[in-house]
Amino acid sequence: LVSSSVEYLCGQIKSGADVVQIFDSWAGVLPDSEFERWCLKPVLEIVDRVKARHPDVHVIVFPRGSGVKLRKFADFRDVSCLGLDTSADLQWVRKNLHEDVCLQGNLDPLALLAGGPRLDESVDEILCALAGKPFIFNLGHGIVPQTPIAHVEQLVKRVRAWG
Repeated sequence: LVSSSVEYLCGQIKSGADVVQIFDSWAGVLPDSEFERWCLKPVLEIVDRVKARHPDVHVIVFPRGSGVKLRKFADFRDVSCLGLDTSADLQWVRKNLHEDVCLQGNLDPLALLAGGPRLDESVDEILCALAGKPFIFNLGHGIVPQTPIAHVEQLVKRVRAWG
């Protein structure tokens, strides 16, 4: 799986990607005793191998649901950015991860589906919580297929107007 993932990501880079992302959507369901073996070590090996072949590419790691174990990824020098899922406590993240760690996330896809004032409030909460940090605004997991395009437009407009 590690070798296949490395080849896939390097293929993306060869095709022009400047940034690649490793998703571990099941990281949060692993018990602590298995997290390092089945999540941390393989993901960091993928990052190492990709960076060995493409040292200038940025690698985002998204260990969904990993909570306080995010710190283990954030301390790894070759992880360019850390993806945050909807359960990530932004105050904890702000307090416990290095100031220079780039973060990506963590809007609830259901807030985007709902739209309206609650979407604006959710966007503002995230932007305020992570102001001043390197940050990529994104969802905390995939978009719900029924999401109206108008809600996506509302989100983009709100993020661009912020600050």
